Amino acid sequence: MPEQPLGTPASTAPSDVPPTDTPLSRDLVALTKPRIISLLLVTTAAPMYAAGSPSLWTVLLVMIGGYLMAGGANAVNMYIDRDIDDVMARTRLRPIPSGRMSPVQVLAFGVACATLATWMLAHFVNVLTAGLARAGFYFYVFIYTRVLKRTSPQNIVIGGAAGAFPPLVGWAAVTGTLDVTALCLFLIVFYWTPPHFWALALLKQVDYGRAKVPMAPLVWGERETMHQMVWYTVILLVLTLLPVLYGAFGLVYLASTVVLGGLLMWGVLKVLWAAQKGQPWTAPAWWVYKYSLLYLALLFVAMGVDRAIAR
Repeated sequence: MPEQPLGTPASTAPSDVPPTDTPLSRDLVALTKPRIISLLLVTTAAPMYAAGSPSLWTVLLVMIGGYLMAGGANAVNMYIDRDIDDVMARTRLRPIPSGRMSPVQVLAFGVACATLATWMLAHFVNVLTAGLARAGFYFYVFIYTRVLKRTSPQNIVIGGAAGAFPPLVGWAAVTGTLDVTALCLFLIVFYWTPPHFWALALLKQVDYGRAKVPMAPLVWGERETMHQMVWYTVILLVLTLLPVLYGAFGLVYLASTVVLGGLLMWGVLKVLWAAQKGQPWTAPAWWVYKYSLLYLALLFVAMGVDRAIAR
């Protein structure tokens, strides 16, 4: 999943950066960005239970493999972004800009994690699962980090596909194939990413401007970004209802998506309304960012619970 934007006070900004005197083991963990990966694991595990009844061993293997693959991608991301990490307040204490690890060490660690994950998933789960996880790695590293992030305000839109691979990975691990429901889950995460990320990007424009990263608020302006958040949220909510319409999920999921989605839309609209009235919108934007994390996790858990009840 793409990185968090910058510009708010350091005391309130989320950070995966350890103190400057941390041992190597903690730096290696920090390279994987565990806080970000925790949500990816939820969107991997829940589809496994929505797709079938996986064994605990299969779930464990996919979780480990998924963590290693995503962690490897995050480490390579830090290798590529080491120049801009050095000028942004939130990222200056990361292992490379702080001088605690060399770029070569970080790159080697990231590649090793991804290689081990590929072998694990292909050997113990299935080749499709390994291929999809690897595709997410390549998309995040090369399409988002290497190309889109520094060249287009659409970086987070197209790049959001990288964070949408985990549901496919989980589904393929259980079924050995992909179907229309798996595609719906992919699209749900894909369209969730822009309003989630732009909520924070609105707050953290200063550092992105300093690093010359063309995030939407800097290129389109704050008001247009807020309007785009609204439209992407509308599409997201429609997509969450599609699996119910063709019978993939039932009433538990339907009730969850209506309540959770309603709260998300209310939060996004509150950001826009505050800006239109000339009122402070920073607090609503922080709420949208934080709630959207909970929204996606609970939505995917609801999928698994709904299928478990139906069986």
